[in-house]
Amino acid sequence: MYEKKELPIGVEDFKTIIDYHYYFVDKSLLLCDLMHRFGKVTLFTRPRRFGKTLNMSMIRYFFEKSEEDNAYLFKDLAISHAGEQYMQHQGQYPIISLTFKDIEAFDYETAFDMFKTVISDEFERHSKLLESDKLKLRQRRRFESIYNDTAPASEYIMALKLLSDCLYQVYQKKVIILIDEYDVPLQNAYFHRYYDKMVDLIRSVFSSVLKTNTQIAFAVLTGCLRVSKESIFTGLNNPDVFSVTDTEFSDAFGFTESEVKSILEQYQLTEKQGEIREWYDGYLFGRTEIYNPWSVLKYVQKTLADAHIKAKPYWVNTSSNSIIRELIEKSEPPVRKEVENLMNGETIKKQLFDDITYANMSVNEEHIWSFLLYTGYLKAVKLLEEEGELFFEARIPNLEVNGIYKKTVREWFDRKIREADKSIFFHAVLDGNQEVFESEVNRFMLNSISYHDGYENFYHGFLAGLLQYSEQYLVESNRESGTGRSDIFVKDVLDRKTAVIMELKIAKEEKDLKKECQHALNQIEEKQYEAGLKNEGYQNILKYGIAFCGKLCKVMM
Repeated sequence: MYEKKELPIGVEDFKTIIDYHYYFVDKSLLLCDLMHRFGKVTLFTRPRRFGKTLNMSMIRYFFEKSEEDNAYLFKDLAISHAGEQYMQHQGQYPIISLTFKDIEAFDYETAFDMFKTVISDEFERHSKLLESDKLKLRQRRRFESIYNDTAPASEYIMALKLLSDCLYQVYQKKVIILIDEYDVPLQNAYFHRYYDKMVDLIRSVFSSVLKTNTQIAFAVLTGCLRVSKESIFTGLNNPDVFSVTDTEFSDAFGFTESEVKSILEQYQLTEKQGEIREWYDGYLFGRTEIYNPWSVLKYVQKTLADAHIKAKPYWVNTSSNSIIRELIEKSEPPVRKEVENLMNGETIKKQLFDDITYANMSVNEEHIWSFLLYTGYLKAVKLLEEEGELFFEARIPNLEVNGIYKKTVREWFDRKIREADKSIFFHAVLDGNQEVFESEVNRFMLNSISYHDGYENFYHGFLAGLLQYSEQYLVESNRESGTGRSDIFVKDVLDRKTAVIMELKIAKEEKDLKKECQHALNQIEEKQYEAGLKNEGYQNILKYGIAFCGKLCKVMM
């Protein structure tokens, strides 16, 4: 029996993973590719939780010149067999390493304070520079003011340029700059309405440290989006961007098919391959099939603790689905129809915008589809070029992501029903006006988003939500009565005069709606659903047979 390594759930520090013998999916050949990119700024755009932070940590430990020799971290990895021309760069460079992933705030002032803390922490990490006599007096004073958090706000815009100058001055070696999740503050600012201020800050910082800075060996940034139209990267000599549609670096983030197979073999879970593929596979980066790494590891962890556990969404708890909510809430019916088609397993064709911004999604809703592609909520199954424009055919990647759409749709529709004027519908139900009852249900259904699986639960919840109108009336679902369970009861709990029984059926075709309504009414009689109500003193008992087919409803009484 071999020892099973611990899984690095939530562990994003490369050194910790190696030192404590966590299971590690070797992405070290990424380092070779980066060494061919000296003098360049590289941006990797990938969805959240796809290994960007861990890769950035690996890059830092490989290249950073430090008092501790970190070469041992790589001795068993692929990079160690790639050739001496690569290993000779290990531990040779001063590095500036930042992450913006935690800069999330409700207002710009708080976000800027968080940004200052990120900068100050990196200065503290390099505080030994203050012991050197190679720093100029002015550099030392500016460094100390940021390190001690006494610098004016304007000083933080040039802080990274100052730090790169100081590092080069002391070590006489060009600096590597790593900035992880650079666009998290931008996304957060967009949803909290201080977007323009945050764009100005990020642009100024990047311009100062990355534009014509001859002291940089190379720079690597990660994020979800390129956002170039906001001129964040103005003057950076067109940084190379590698997104989910590019073939280069396509296997550097996320797990490939062979990597997932190795994990399952290691933990003796090869029989779970099909379930994992259905739930967490489905991404296509360039031409490489990719699994969601976070969800795969969480699933394996849970399965090792309980062999009978079923797959479920894990990524939904770590990735913001605000943009899907915005897509559904603010879009017109044709767009909601496209969301419905996606949820039912169909593909849609959309223009591909590789330089989308958070701001221009409000102006051009077509940009939101590219956003969903880059952030992991859609998969491009085919790229097309038509008359010089790029298009992509897309579908939802897997069951996990489809669940995010469904949850968002349910929450939206439940809120829509709660806020709607239901008085006409409710009075029609109590008055026995089946024509108005049917018309009102169809009116509400027209604006819904439905999906094939779980229809009966959807219709049941939909009707129950419409009936939540007056505190005088109690709505009960699937209640024991007579010799069976009816779908819905509505009872006047004040004077006990009127009660309603509803039985729901699903018709496969529109022509069967009337037949299913009659089937429902017959069931109410055969199973004596009214018996319990009569025992409670209700005399005026209305019985409805209701049938649904897609977004059509038929009511009989």
